[in-house]
Amino acid sequence: MRTEEPLVSVIVPVYNEEKTLQELLERLRRAPFRKEIIVVDDGSTDKTPEILAEQQDIVAIRHERNRGKGAAIRTGLSYATGEIVIIQDADLEYDPNEIPKVIEPIVRGEAQVVYGSRLMRGLPKEMPFLNKVANLILRWCVRLLYRYPLTDEATCYKAFRTDLLRSFNLRCKRFEFCPEVTAKTLKRGIRIHEVELSNYRPRTKRGGKKVRWIDGLEAIWTLIRYRFFD
Repeated sequence: MRTEEPLVSVIVPVYNEEKTLQELLERLRRAPFRKEIIVVDDGSTDKTPEILAEQQDIVAIRHERNRGKGAAIRTGLSYATGEIVIIQDADLEYDPNEIPKVIEPIVRGEAQVVYGSRLMRGLPKEMPFLNKVANLILRWCVRLLYRYPLTDEATCYKAFRTDLLRSFNLRCKRFEFCPEVTAKTLKRGIRIHEVELSNYRPRTKRGGKKVRWIDGLEAIWTLIRYRFFD
């Protein structure tokens, strides 16, 4: 009988997040689950490296040049020692206190993959219009291409059994991490369990959001590519 809760590897890809990084790390530390924090600095040119150098209880890795979020996640995954992996952005859109409910189906043995959905009760009012459109298009692409009723394909909070995520042999470089893991999960016939997020707070491009319209096109192409050509 299991007596100790599983170790969760939280991979935090960061690029020029000096304004929010320290607070995010403090929130992660306080969140009620057993964790290791793996931060991958993807070539930041602000004070992010200095902030990370002051942290004694995290695994900090640096890319000397900016390679993209997907590349940072792949680097972080190579350092993960936990049974479960979850992705955490550093911009405070997502609340680490919601991680326990995201990983709970995996802990209970009921799922191998869990997404924290922002969209179960509709689109967040504060979400920029173009982001709303992109999220709806990606959701319907998954439903049309993979016949799966996913509500939120582009959510950051994606949790996996670590061995499963490693078996995907990820190729992503930028923001195509999300469609790549979605496609590879569903093509294997693995169910994606979703839980509702309550504390999601979207930020705008002015607030530092880095996703561009071209990243949405790349996400759509990634879903198509892995469905038909790969």
